[in-house]
Amino acid sequence: MLAAQGDLQRLLSSFFARPIFIELIYANGSPRLKPASLEHPITQSRQVHLVCASRVVCIATSNVTITTPDFERLFLDEKYPIGQTFRKMHRNAQFSLLDAQTRVVDGKRELRRTYTLETEGFLCEILEVFPDRDMFTRGEAWFTETENKLELDNTCAVESQGAAIPPWLSVGKGNAVH
Repeated sequence: MLAAQGDLQRLLSSFFARPIFIELIYANGSPRLKPASLEHPITQSRQVHLVCASRVVCIATSNVTITTPDFERLFLDEKYPIGQTFRKMHRNAQFSLLDAQTRVVDGKRELRRTYTLETEGFLCEILEVFPDRDMFTRGEAWFTETENKLELDNTCAVESQGAAIPPWLSVGKGNAVH
């Protein structure tokens, strides 16, 4: 997964043999007063969660700079994900891995990588966080363990008025790769 170059969703789907859904968390862009150009670049910062079997397998935070109208149309109007935007434009992105690190967060071994994908007219700076490296070593057992824990949590839950929606309850599903 460290070497993925705009095809992480497809690779994760192949690895887990399950669909990966993209959930848009936020997308904040600069004003679009003129078509994208070198003189008037359009920028967007956004975060998406890649979700498999109701589990977040990756949190991707991106800063995108667009300087051509074709990339602007595909990415902002037609809502293509980053990697699919490169493919739709028949462009190979120049990949530069800037950083990769691991750390322990809440008892889980987190994996992070920061990289850029770039071609003329489209620059993406991306931070991806894989919240639990055990998903790569335990595979199906990792999903099953979580599903069993959720079932136990649900049977033991006490319902109260005005209770918050559990964070694992997914609301919107985006583009799926099968």
